[in-house]
Amino acid sequence: MPLHTGKGRSVSTAIADIIDYVEHPQKTDNGKLITGYACDTRTADAEFLLSKQKYFQQTGRQRGKDDVIAYHLRQAFKPGEIIPELANQIGRELAMKLTKGNNAFVVCTHIDKHHVHNHIIINSINLDCTRKFRNFWNSTWAIRRMNDKLCMEHGLSIVENPKPSRGSYGTWLGDEKPLSFQEQLRQAIDAVLNESPTDFSDFLKKLETMGVTVNTKRKYIRLKAPGQIKFTRCNSLKGDYTEQAIRGRIEGKRTVTPKRGERKPQPKVGLLIDIDAAIRSGKGAGYERWAKVFNLKQLSQAVLYLKEHGDMSYEELQERTTAAVTKFNELSAEIKDLESQMSDNGELQKQIVNYAKTRTVYAEYRKAGYSKKFREAHEAEILIHQAAKKYFDSLGTEKLPSVKVLREEYSKLLARKRKAYAEYKAAREEMKELYNVKSNVEHLLNISEPEPEREREKTRR
Repeated sequence: MPLHTGKGRSVSTAIADIIDYVEHPQKTDNGKLITGYACDTRTADAEFLLSKQKYFQQTGRQRGKDDVIAYHLRQAFKPGEIIPELANQIGRELAMKLTKGNNAFVVCTHIDKHHVHNHIIINSINLDCTRKFRNFWNSTWAIRRMNDKLCMEHGLSIVENPKPSRGSYGTWLGDEKPLSFQEQLRQAIDAVLNESPTDFSDFLKKLETMGVTVNTKRKYIRLKAPGQIKFTRCNSLKGDYTEQAIRGRIEGKRTVTPKRGERKPQPKVGLLIDIDAAIRSGKGAGYERWAKVFNLKQLSQAVLYLKEHGDMSYEELQERTTAAVTKFNELSAEIKDLESQMSDNGELQKQIVNYAKTRTVYAEYRKAGYSKKFREAHEAEILIHQAAKKYFDSLGTEKLPSVKVLREEYSKLLARKRKAYAEYKAAREEMKELYNVKSNVEHLLNISEPEPEREREKTRR
């Protein structure tokens, strides 16, 4: 949410008001649940204000009353599911993903409500004070996607079925976008036709076994996928899926050729559906038929996976699954360590630059005998200089590295993180697939996994 000054407030007052609210001691466990990036949380309002002054000096651009002074994000978690410290960490990770480390921000975790939630205030000016963070169309759904990924990585709940607006959320979901009902119907039709039905009546019967509801009472055949409320006229599916086209495909008079560049996706092994639980929740007979077919396919995919990997035994599958989980956890820890080093590196760069920029003002302040009048005129610069000096003292190093050396180190860390993250994504997919195969094989062999171990696997996923 973009923040403006509002009526009767200056920029400094507006920034101070929002930061004072989110950093309220009673809400943040006396300040223990406050984290800052590229700013000192105690002087964040002054640093944000100074960056805006420098932005105007360097660019000469000033929008006036409609200018965005900061951005405010709220991030809430399911009650009782997370500790405040982890919530604060996830809030910081979300802000880093959104800003890519180019803007200062403050993350405040509030525990005064029945649910733990974060308030994230992002400075609209970037770190070198030459550009602004630009909000973009449908950014809400992009942030939701980032948040969902972080929560899933930490084993937390997410909103399963968010209501999209104008299809924007589907755009951000990309390859993971759920299929539309029409696409589900097309896939079901293809699956039935691959079984070579004898005639159109046989085709409709087999389509019903896939969980599709068929209505032939009207002039045109209408279909309804599992979970769909209204029927879809078959002819509205168009192309190779109209009634006439389907009849032609059954009789062998029509051949479907894949589009140029289109590759058939390789099926991945999925977890089995708990059919009994689905029926108890209100699912009908059509869904039960479809779920049984789905489960059979997943079991066959699991067996096929074992055959394609050298007739792998259950013991070998266990070893590979354990190794995949270990590799995933190691890469995850490595990435977090690299991110921590990058954060420390970036913070040190920022403090060195701030110290150099404000050194002249602080020297004049000292010559003025620490005059109150001088401090009032240059309070922001003085606070930033003191914060930088305090940060250097906390490091306990006699000689600070140059900004050039720090930037080179940061580039190396970033290259290592990108390489590790590519391996991390591949390891995550392998771990998920192995876990699904192992779970399905255990169902076939009637092996009951110990409950604690199963819970740990769910947490890793």
